[in-house]
Amino acid sequence: MIKSIVILSAAAAIGCGIAASSASKPDTNPNVNLAAFAPTPAKAAETKPGELQTAVFAGGCFWGIEAVFDHVKGVTEAKSGFAGGKIKNPSYDQVSDGDTGHAESVKVTFDPSTVTYEQLLAVFFSSHDPTELNYQGPDHGTQYRSAVFYQNDDQKKAATDYIASLNSAKAFSKPIVTEVSALNAFYEAEAYHQHYLEKNPSDPYIVYNDLPKLENLKNKFPDLYVGK
Repeated sequence: MIKSIVILSAAAAIGCGIAASSASKPDTNPNVNLAAFAPTPAKAAETKPGELQTAVFAGGCFWGIEAVFDHVKGVTEAKSGFAGGKIKNPSYDQVSDGDTGHAESVKVTFDPSTVTYEQLLAVFFSSHDPTELNYQGPDHGTQYRSAVFYQNDDQKKAATDYIASLNSAKAFSKPIVTEVSALNAFYEAEAYHQHYLEKNPSDPYIVYNDLPKLENLKNKFPDLYVGK
């Protein structure tokens, strides 16, 4: 028992919360397919092959969200970091205090000729609980809020339309509280946070909270899932 407490304390010391008894699971309507409500890409015809785009999402601890997007077809890179705050280049410790206004976020670089922004939205909303305000699973605080940080009007419209569709369909048992805000800046987190799940698959936090997210991706989006 003492050994287990030491391991969990060490995990909490370097990032995110103490492992919970189970992953944060949104209470979804089993009759609603979240992917089916993804809006039609606004400018699909104008997309040039090989032209990369970026998206920024926040959905609790960035370890799990980054890992999910790392396994999505068409995603060339996923980086853990911070967005939505008041100071430049914050450290993890500063953000963890909850005073900077930042959310733990993931910057996703993707090829829109392979996977659309709208499909990424569907993956994102299936990978965390967007009805919980300022917490996910064992992690509490505004830094763990659900958010979509858009970079242009097309992304803003896609996000707001998708959320409206999910609420209308009662895809979740409670209303979605995801923030939709303009991205002012994205700051990359420290190196030890990058690809944390890949480097620490046996970490208790990862086992209980994040590995289930990958299984969920594989089951709900088999055409988008890429094993590594």
